[in-house]
Amino acid sequence: MSDTVNRQILLVEKPIGKLGPEHFKMVNGKVPEPKDGEVLVKARYISLDAANRAWMHGATYRAAVEANTVMAGGSIAEVVASKAPGLAPGDIVFGDTGWQDYAAVPAKHLTKMPKMEPMTHLLSVYGIAGLTAYFGLLHVGKPREGETVVVSAAAGSVGSIVGQIAKIKGCHVVGIAGGKDKCHWLTSELGFDAAVDYKDGATFKALRAAAPKGIDVYFDNVGGDILEACLALMNNRGRIACCGAISQYDGMPSAHGPRGVPGLIVVKRLIMQGFIVMDYMDQSAAALADLQSWVASGKLKVQEDVIDGIENTPKALIGLLAGENRGKRMVKV
Repeated sequence: MSDTVNRQILLVEKPIGKLGPEHFKMVNGKVPEPKDGEVLVKARYISLDAANRAWMHGATYRAAVEANTVMAGGSIAEVVASKAPGLAPGDIVFGDTGWQDYAAVPAKHLTKMPKMEPMTHLLSVYGIAGLTAYFGLLHVGKPREGETVVVSAAAGSVGSIVGQIAKIKGCHVVGIAGGKDKCHWLTSELGFDAAVDYKDGATFKALRAAAPKGIDVYFDNVGGDILEACLALMNNRGRIACCGAISQYDGMPSAHGPRGVPGLIVVKRLIMQGFIVMDYMDQSAAALADLQSWVASGKLKVQEDVIDGIENTPKALIGLLAGENRGKRMVKV
């Protein structure tokens, strides 16, 4: 392998404000040699997530990404060489390989994946996005038939699946997304009952019209002003599943949390819970069985946004943060 080039995308400096192409550069590195207990993998599809941006700020549930290192990120990869039992060349795995062609990763940090076509589904509906939607909605939000479920960033990788699962469970589903096209897509293609365009500016008014009976479950991907608008419309004993805060990731100094929260939580007896999908991985087999049956029956539509070429990864992440994508965005290496 020594004559093969390993293209790597480095984070050359941590952004203070908005993320831009100037914060990255592509270099040609060496293909690493796996040590005992490690596996050499070749990335096939790199996952792009809003969390990538959060990692640049500092430690989250993982260590911060430091300047002049390979940008961190999960990918679906193929085993090239293995010095660990249980993994052999040709196996397909998911792991944090970073933005590069090849990585040597401890086998214990890799998850062996089933072989399936399209392989992209392993990153979207059967990957972190699908599992995040499933556990966050069903285990944290706990919607009951007939309740109103609202989801923000509803056209994104997680939100688009959350809304569809809520429909499968018999709920009235309202999606919040940016732009008329996305809103139309949610109601016409994905079966949402209503969609609210936050770019219109009258989010609260539109939400109140779309959820006349109030909100029982809010799946929050954005934080900030939209969380504030939803809090005011929550019903007694409503549940809020906190998945992310995109509005506060990309260097917006004016970003603020919702105001008046403690009083509302007390008066309405709300439950507001953050979660990380890793907490539920021991139950992933049951979740995947449900997701697979819904996809097979056509109840759950899978939308993916695949961008070609590792060199386009920075631009693809910047676009994701600006809300360009519909469904799960990833880069075909």
